[in-house]
Amino acid sequence: MKEIIETDDAPAAVGAYSQAATNGEILITAGQLPMTADGELLDEASVAEQTTQCLENIAAVLEAKDLAITDILKTTVFLDDIEDFDSFNEAYSSFFDSDPPARSAIGVEAVPKGAAVEIEAIVTVEWFSNSS
Repeated sequence: MKEIIETDDAPAAVGAYSQAATNGEILITAGQLPMTADGELLDEASVAEQTTQCLENIAAVLEAKDLAITDILKTTVFLDDIEDFDSFNEAYSSFFDSDPPARSAIGVEAVPKGAAVEIEAIVTVEWFSNSS
C-alpha cells in the first residue's frame, strides 16, 4: 500500500511527483531543491546555503510523518559542479552530528531550475522482521 506524503512546510511538487511516498516500511523523498516552502528558488545562494535549504526541506517532509533527519538511511546528492563538494559537505555534515546516513554524491551536467544541488533521501518508517 502506497501513501503519499505532503506538507506545506516544504516546496510543493511542481510536476507529476510527490514530496515523498511510503509503503509503511520505508519512506522515499523526491529530490529536494534549494527552494523555500513559499516557492522561492535560492539558485543564486552559495552551495552551502542551497544544501542547507535542501536538507531543511527533507526535514519538513519527514516531520509530516513524525520522523527526523536522523532517521535517514541513505541520501543521494546531485551537484551541478563536483568542485563544490567541499562546500556542500561542510553544510551537509552540520545536519548529522553522529551516525550519518549512507550517501552518494554525483556530479551531473545540470540540476533542475539552475540550482547547484538536489538531495533525495530514503528513510526507515518502521522496523520490520523478515521471518523465514
